[in-house]
Amino acid sequence: MVSRTEYRLFQIAVGIAGIVPVGAGLAGVLLGPGMLGVSDAPAGLDSHVRYLSGLLLGIGLIFWAMIPTINRRKTIVRTLTLVVFVGGLGRLFGFFEHGLPDAGNTLAIVMELVVTPLLCVWQARLAE
Repeated sequence: MVSRTEYRLFQIAVGIAGIVPVGAGLAGVLLGPGMLGVSDAPAGLDSHVRYLSGLLLGIGLIFWAMIPTINRRKTIVRTLTLVVFVGGLGRLFGFFEHGLPDAGNTLAIVMELVVTPLLCVWQARLAE
């Protein structure tokens, strides 16, 4: 049996973790490649960064929207976790191709490959 305290801690953890995709997604939508210090990006790159940032923003907002009833959202949590994890694998591939990214992107890799899967496992335990 899961305690109410543990469930509340989980909800708080999801809320805090959601700051990363919502913040980074919003920054990317509003600033495009400028959020990475790129001021002269071609239109195609700008469009791609803003689109992917919109997806990231949407993922974070969905996680936040589920917080009140997240223990009953197993399928959605697992689906979003898979999407986030696959995206993290893409970043990891870039790490092996081009070396260690800046601190923000390194944090993103940790969020995508470690934190989000751990939250998914925790949610699965709470859902039982």
